[in-house]
Amino acid sequence: MDERVAPFNQYSAEEDESAVAAAQGAKLRLGLIGSGLVGATFAYTVLLRGLASEIVILDINRDKAEGDVMDLNHALPFTQPAVIKTGDYSDLANADVVVIAAGAAQKPGETRLDLVKKNTLIFRDIITSLVAVNQHAVLLIATNPVDVLTYVSWKLSGYPVSRVIGSGTLLDSARLRFLLGRHCGVDPRSVHAYIVGEHGDSELAVWSLATVGGVPLRQMCPRCGRACPQGVWDEIFRQVRDAAYEIIKRKGATYYAIAASLARIVECVAGDQHSVLTVSTQAGPELLPDHPNVFLGVPAVVGRLGVERVLPLPLDPEERKAFERSAEVLAGVIRSLEQEGLI
Repeated sequence: MDERVAPFNQYSAEEDESAVAAAQGAKLRLGLIGSGLVGATFAYTVLLRGLASEIVILDINRDKAEGDVMDLNHALPFTQPAVIKTGDYSDLANADVVVIAAGAAQKPGETRLDLVKKNTLIFRDIITSLVAVNQHAVLLIATNPVDVLTYVSWKLSGYPVSRVIGSGTLLDSARLRFLLGRHCGVDPRSVHAYIVGEHGDSELAVWSLATVGGVPLRQMCPRCGRACPQGVWDEIFRQVRDAAYEIIKRKGATYYAIAASLARIVECVAGDQHSVLTVSTQAGPELLPDHPNVFLGVPAVVGRLGVERVLPLPLDPEERKAFERSAEVLAGVIRSLEQEGLI
């Protein structure tokens, strides 16, 4: 027998103990700063999925936070047990994960980057107050512009880069998978495709790595009997990139899908799942030698301690140029914040 392959009876004991331990530790203590539409919907999603044993909600509008806590507590007879309460920063001292969804919301006609200065000022107060009581949590940033604010949170907190995560292009990638699944007539869970770069106007779709059931998209098209010229993919990407603008124009804000995205990241941390998600983190010198410290959406392995590693991203030449342009956009915003002494 090949000694490199463990026999079944040797595999089960140690691996099963590890799996049981991970399952038992899957619930965590969660802090949420910002109980607006995104924050409140995220808390509700976490409660329904039973991801946290404790949820502490902070908001500058204390009445709003208390109202959400009351409402969420009334759902407990239908969910898994949890302690849900309002509090102050001192109540986040033992939080395993702190999600920041506070800040000014994006208005119709406003880009995510338009929000940067006012939300940076808000984050300066939040991060200072948080790190005074908690130096061990994983920080998960949801507020836009999420890539820049994830960088700001890392810079101001002094936390290791692995424990500061932005929601990145996880939602954008989900939108791409949904649209491709609908176009190809398959379950979007069978589609693997990434949006990378800025969560915003300079993001890009990695068509060269997109697959349907493991079949490269560019090989799938001739087999399904539908003519798919480049214009089809351009339109799908446009719908992904502009989705938030279209939703905001119609109902004022996006919150369901981003809440589900945030809950997915928390689930990976809680269960130490080592899942590959396109979160916002530092790409590093191998992917971005000119901007290694910029945070942007890239495929990364996420587990209990945050981002464990960033995966290689074998882009084609045009995708590589677009990825570097996206990084330069974000680097320019960061430079402007540093020049104005905001970070």
